[in-house]
Amino acid sequence: MSLAGIFLLTFLLVHLGINLLVIIFDDPMVYNKAAHFMGTNVLIKIFEIVLFGGLLLHMIYALILQVQNWIARPKRYNKANYSNTSFFSKFMIHTAVIIMVFLVIHFIDFYFKAKFGHAAEIHIDGVTYHDFAAEIEDKFKMLPFVIFYIAAFVFLGFHLIHGFQSAFKTLGLENKKYTPVIQFLAALYTVIIVGGYSIMPLLIYFK
Repeated sequence: MSLAGIFLLTFLLVHLGINLLVIIFDDPMVYNKAAHFMGTNVLIKIFEIVLFGGLLLHMIYALILQVQNWIARPKRYNKANYSNTSFFSKFMIHTAVIIMVFLVIHFIDFYFKAKFGHAAEIHIDGVTYHDFAAEIEDKFKMLPFVIFYIAAFVFLGFHLIHGFQSAFKTLGLENKKYTPVIQFLAALYTVIIVGGYSIMPLLIYFK
């Protein structure tokens, strides 16, 4: 669970870096060429399989752990005691469901369009590129989609700030020396991810 989570944490940073190309460069082909490389490079395609495996593994283990918790305590306490439970940890399963809904929509909008040939295309020097930059621009010109996208990443932030700390705690990095550092890095990472993914739709919408 922890190793799969750390793997996904790394992927989020890589994906963010590529996404930001849309707003960093005026030429949309910079992003389209980067997306084309990610979609055609053999090593990246192998990594894609590993990524889906990591995501699936993370979800399966999360479900197993949640069911085990329910079985271990089939009857809830008359009075809940959250003194040793952080606010974010209480709603991990809830934020996970919201994130899953977002991922399904996200895959339908981009990944499956590319895989099944329904994405817009640009032909340059005999090479065919999917015009994902234009599709992103179109999506983020719609206010409901912008709100939904940012809200999804806010919920992801709730998930990340606890998940980041839990992953390293599970690996044994929990003591007076390391815990404050990990908590700081968790907060910093969450701000970078939520802020980075949120700034793109805002800039495009208000441009």
